[in-house]
Amino acid sequence: MTPKHEITHDDIMPVEDYAKIRRDHRRALGARKRDRRLAIGPDATIYFENYDTMWSQIHEMLYIERGGAAQLEDELRAYNPLVPKGSELVATLMIEIDDPARRDRLLARLGGVERTVAITVDGETIAGLPEDDVARTTDDGRASSVHFLHFPFTRAQIEAFRRPDARITVGIGHPEYGHIAVMPEAVRAALAEDFD
Repeated sequence: MTPKHEITHDDIMPVEDYAKIRRDHRRALGARKRDRRLAIGPDATIYFENYDTMWSQIHEMLYIERGGAAQLEDELRAYNPLVPKGSELVATLMIEIDDPARRDRLLARLGGVERTVAITVDGETIAGLPEDDVARTTDDGRASSVHFLHFPFTRAQIEAFRRPDARITVGIGHPEYGHIAVMPEAVRAALAEDFD
C-alpha cells in the first residue's frame, strides 16, 4: 500500500468525533510508535514521523486548543512538511534530559547538532537535512532540544533499506555528542513502509 504524503481537510475529524476515539487511538498509535523511535546515546532520541503520527499530532492540537478552522490551517502548514513524501524519512530529534541544569549545560555546547545527523545503509550515508522554518541553533551556539530532519534517499538506497539483512545505523557526529545506534529490524521494517 502506498503511503499518504499529505494531510488534507478531508482527513480531519470533527473534534467531538476525535474525542470519542482519542483514548483507543492514542493507545494503538503508541504501540506503533515504539517501532519508529531509536535512542542515540544516553540523551538523544530520534522519532521517525509519518502520516499517522502527524495526523494524530494535528488532532491532538485541535482537541487541546479548540481553535477551530483558523487553527486547522496553521496545524496543516506546520505538520504537513513532516509527512514523508515517498523518497525520504522524516524525523524529530529530541535531546531528552530530565535534569534542567545538565540539559542546559549540554544544549549550550550542541550548536549545529542538527547538521550532524546521518543514517548509514550498508556503508552508504544519507545526511539529515534540518527543517529551515526556524533556526534551531542560536548565534551564541546554543541548540534547541527539538530538531526536525529530512533524510532524502536515492532509489538504490531505498531498495537497500528495504532488505531485512541491511545494516543500518543512525548517528550524531557532533564533537560534543558523538553516538551511533544500530537500527533494530522491527524499526527498519516499520520505516520501510514510508517509501513509495
